[in-house]
Amino acid sequence: MTAPGRATSTVVDITDLAVSFATDAGPVDAVTGVTLQVRAGEVLAIVGESGSGKTVTARSILGLLPETARVRGAVVLRSKDGRSEHDVVTLSGSQLREVRGEDAAMVFQEPSTSLNPVFPVGWQIAEGLRAHGKYSRKEARAKAIDVLRRVGIPDPEHRVDHYPHQFSGGQKQRIVIAQALVLDPGVIIADEPTTALDVTVQAEILELLRRCRDDFGAAIVLITHNMGVVADLADRVAVMYQGEIVEQADVRTLFSAPQDPYTQQLLAAVPRLGQGVEHTRERAAHRKAGWGEAAPVVEARDLRIVYPGRLRRPDFTAVDGVSFSIRPGEVLGLVGESGSGKTTIGRAIAGLTRVTDGSLTVLGTEMNGMKERAFRPVRERIGFVFQDPASSFNPLLTIAEAVAEPLVVHKRAKDARAARARVDELLEAVQLPRHFGDRYPHELSGGQRQRASLARGLALDPELLIADEPTSALDVSVQARVLELFDELQKELGFAALFISHDLAVVDLLADKIAVLYRGELVEEGTGAEVLGSPQHPYTQRLLASLPVPDPDEQARRRTRWNALRATD
Repeated sequence: MTAPGRATSTVVDITDLAVSFATDAGPVDAVTGVTLQVRAGEVLAIVGESGSGKTVTARSILGLLPETARVRGAVVLRSKDGRSEHDVVTLSGSQLREVRGEDAAMVFQEPSTSLNPVFPVGWQIAEGLRAHGKYSRKEARAKAIDVLRRVGIPDPEHRVDHYPHQFSGGQKQRIVIAQALVLDPGVIIADEPTTALDVTVQAEILELLRRCRDDFGAAIVLITHNMGVVADLADRVAVMYQGEIVEQADVRTLFSAPQDPYTQQLLAAVPRLGQGVEHTRERAAHRKAGWGEAAPVVEARDLRIVYPGRLRRPDFTAVDGVSFSIRPGEVLGLVGESGSGKTTIGRAIAGLTRVTDGSLTVLGTEMNGMKERAFRPVRERIGFVFQDPASSFNPLLTIAEAVAEPLVVHKRAKDARAARARVDELLEAVQLPRHFGDRYPHELSGGQRQRASLARGLALDPELLIADEPTSALDVSVQARVLELFDELQKELGFAALFISHDLAVVDLLADKIAVLYRGELVEEGTGAEVLGSPQHPYTQRLLASLPVPDPDEQARRRTRWNALRATD
């Protein structure tokens, strides 16, 4: 709901917006006939899959579309005090620079790319002030310090002179929000502001955005595919599909009684805690008798991994005394925040990171003191699915050549052409047409690339698959299809898996056991019902409370619980 006492005037009024892009193959329609209003002091969430037109619609408010875009319709932007209004579609470049920052500001998805690495963050915040008014260096610095303090950056008097690389991911997102707030705009467009963040950091950023509305009086246009985030923050929701708005409603109505079939499909695809019990039973039913007594595929005992310090810096202990095991055909979900050591463990199992102390046995091979030549035959029994398939595929190779690469490297096939029959089988197994093998990675969508990545991971019929955040960047409906595919293939092929993620609902859906890492230590382990149904460790409780769920009323209760847990830290 709009905060009590808040004015309900419209700050953004979009009428019959249509945006098309000129391409070599002719114009492509991205947005067709969108009509939308944003009221002062409210949070409007625009949701939909990639390609639905939500980001194009939001960027049109600031005139941030490329030169190839052809825009029709009206996008009226009103100042916070209501004294002026502009149709952004008709403004020149210099006029757009006047309204950007003062009337509307943007919080981009990836703060690391929107912050300049060679300038201190205080200078970058002050840059916006200097562009819109006559501020002395001292005044601009004082305002930068003040806004850093208000967005929760500790010790802002000193950190104002620090560079972006000296801040964590969550702090960088706070700095980008500070840049947007410094000129006190009437509306902030937040494009996927929490996608790459851990759930606990995400909860803090959502709390900050809520304060932007309540304390700063800014309306927020939230672009996201995370329906839990929508339930946590939004007052009103607009659902987009193929460039059109198919449904608009207040947040409670949308979640309790969605009208459009696409909205219903979108909400049905969201993974929810507690869904994993039935899947775990089904996987157990497919296993051979006595599988629990079989020798573990992976066994760690007091595992320690230390990265040596450089330039007189102390050593960093990434994994400290961790013990766990993975039986044949079992899926272990490894969860924790960035820096908890989960990816380091995955890399150590794959032989990509050296073990410092303790024992780590992988497919019968001891990794502590392992020699590369001895491990090479074991490596072909391990598959790996990376977090970002766009960067893990060679852009110069076709999908068929990329999927065939493990077969060629391990001498299962002479070349990619000889491996094509096996590649076609793999593509069909992950529900991709065979002719997709002739395409290049950039010609596939995010979900299609992740399926191809899964095909490559399964190329050698591995006994163990390591999946590192394989669905974190996918839309909920695409994520649901990839997770369903992973589950089906795991039951059919019977490989053991280490599934690394910070999304507890996803892990609950896929894993037989869940292990929770915190600062390199294993703090809790058990089934989904044990770890997520009755968490014992305070960190697991905090992790669970910070996970947004797609139910506004339940999410409000969880937010209260999360704030109470945070207050006891």
